Amino acid sequence: MDRAAEMKALEEVRARLAERFPHVHEDVIEAAVRLAHSELDGPVRDFVPVLVEHAARDRLAFASRDELPPPGVGEVVVGASHETRV
Repeated sequence: MDRAAEMKALEEVRARLAERFPHVHEDVIEAAVRLAHSELDGPVRDFVPVLVEHAARDRLAFASRDELPPPGVGEVVVGASHETRV
């Protein structure tokens, strides 16, 4: 894969990640893609966009967990005699 094709593929990766993580600012997505791309410096470039997408997606998913309420918050617990919101 030549450099131009790799850069075009990375733009497509950014677009897919923006759709998948609409609550994440585009600068954060860009940074995740840039970081993942910078870690792949080997001579074989054919799979770089796929590897970048997977690494950036995993980073964004992990970071997004911090923005969600802790597990159990807002869930309804049904007891023997009544329901309680926790």
